[in-house]
Amino acid sequence: MPNVSIKRIEHDLFNLSRFGYNEKDKGVYRQGFSEADMAARQWMMEQYEANGMTARMDGAGNVIGRYGDMDKPVVMIGSHLDSVPAGGIFDGTLGVIAGLECVRVIRENDIKLDYPIEIVGTSEEEGRFGGMLGAQALTGTVTLPWLENAADENGVSLKDAMAAHGLNIHDVLHAYRRPEDLKAYLELHVEQGPVLEAKRKSIGVVDGISGVFKWIVRLIGKADHAGTAPMDMRSDAFLGLADFAHEIQRIIDEEGTDKSRITIGHVALKPGFPHTVPGEVDFTIVGRDLDPVVMKGLANACRRVLSSIARKHRLMFEYEEMSWLEPKYCSTGIVDLIEEKTKERGYSYMRMPSGAGHDVQFFSAITEAGLIFVPSVGGVSHAPDELTHWSDIENGANVLLDCVLTLARD
Repeated sequence: MPNVSIKRIEHDLFNLSRFGYNEKDKGVYRQGFSEADMAARQWMMEQYEANGMTARMDGAGNVIGRYGDMDKPVVMIGSHLDSVPAGGIFDGTLGVIAGLECVRVIRENDIKLDYPIEIVGTSEEEGRFGGMLGAQALTGTVTLPWLENAADENGVSLKDAMAAHGLNIHDVLHAYRRPEDLKAYLELHVEQGPVLEAKRKSIGVVDGISGVFKWIVRLIGKADHAGTAPMDMRSDAFLGLADFAHEIQRIIDEEGTDKSRITIGHVALKPGFPHTVPGEVDFTIVGRDLDPVVMKGLANACRRVLSSIARKHRLMFEYEEMSWLEPKYCSTGIVDLIEEKTKERGYSYMRMPSGAGHDVQFFSAITEAGLIFVPSVGGVSHAPDELTHWSDIENGANVLLDCVLTLARD
């Protein structure tokens, strides 16, 4: 059976990491629709064309390379090209580069296909503007009101960020692909967690993606002098946040499952001066689970607890739901195919859920879709020291290749 070249994958990943690389902290800064992000997309299209593919950028900023001109449904391989601030070199980009390598191997071995292949580097997956824009646009789950109102945490609108690069926000709606245009969607991704490494498994056969909700919460009290305001007369917003943080585990114990996650990832105290009692705290809550009913239970519990805490500390409680992504299950047929090809290669593996969101969760609603994980050393991701061993990347890319060959041939 044909095999991928890990040397070429390594070479491409390092070349791609140059876009947005920060020499000081060694992280990649390639947020959606930044200068570095758009430069990386141009580079990616050049790689498509250099390897015998036609290349284009759609209205949502997705960069797509097509191999094969037959008028049939495509086997799509994809992941994202954007990064979080100070991200690593594997998250997202591995899936795109491994897809490109699959096409190289097919060309080199003159393998005849019955269905065309498309490699897609999706746009804005990391949620700078609150969603997974590229995948949502391709699968028809983005709306015009959301597009016109989406903005990042610094107040930059999606509309303006796209316009800065000559993109019209209304063209996002033209990126939609009909279900009959797709035969399957496959994604290779680093696990971004510690499970595969701890279990000593080379491949994760993902059967489902956790749903995610994101809130911005505001607790409003009264700013006071830290020396003159008596402790029992304060409306200290930070104490409200601290009380809620201590309640998270109880909320999960009572309303959640072993798949449940609740995270406070960003906090801003106001006025933020050492000698002033905080009069306001803004923070994020991100909740996850594989069951939509459990997700709703977690959200309702968070709301009840925050309301109670606000009363206790004489605070006003406000929140805004920035996004709600339902849990999604991968296609049974594709999950079975990934497992079969992994066994044929003799790689160790396990079936597992994904706690993080991925583009595949949107494609699963319109086509046969599956996700392959490879281990993350120490479970680290979204950080400069993100690492996956090249041998594990090679294994994952070979499984991806085998699945693509099966799907693209009758």
